[in-house]
Amino acid sequence: MRSRNGLAPTPSDRAQVWLPAPLAYAAGFGLGWAVHRLWPGPMLKGPAARGLGALLLAGGGALAAWSLWEFRRAGTSPDPARPSRRLVTEGPYRFSRHPQYLALTATYAGASLWLGAAAPLALLPAVLYVTARGVVEPEEAYLARRFGAEYEAWRKRVPRWCGLRSR
Repeated sequence: MRSRNGLAPTPSDRAQVWLPAPLAYAAGFGLGWAVHRLWPGPMLKGPAARGLGALLLAGGGALAAWSLWEFRRAGTSPDPARPSRRLVTEGPYRFSRHPQYLALTATYAGASLWLGAAAPLALLPAVLYVTARGVVEPEEAYLARRFGAEYEAWRKRVPRWCGLRSR
């Protein structure tokens, strides 16, 4: 199957990410949870923390499902280790170029709040940095090469993170 620019994907035609984003989030959360268990620090207690945690977990799960549904509808894989057949610009991709990572972030923060653990939240900025440098930047460079003008038009129209303009 050819992309809109007429290029057929090849097996080596993929984003050169450092590690899968879910692994970066899981590693950061796991490390934070271990720190929390070994050296219990500040606890995020109360119904407000649990309620916000539940909302973030539900919202993150819903956004992840919607994002994956759009990839399925477009007939391409969300896995950056596989070639992209089409540029997905519908659904949540109309508002953010990376709703899957927003979903992972919401889920991570929601789980931290739900469990009352501050240590994983303290590590979230590091997880976001690793994701931006090791996943997002290589993915965007790949999409620019793969889809050219179509990607550039979408990139100019849609922020990297919902509401936050960046390169």
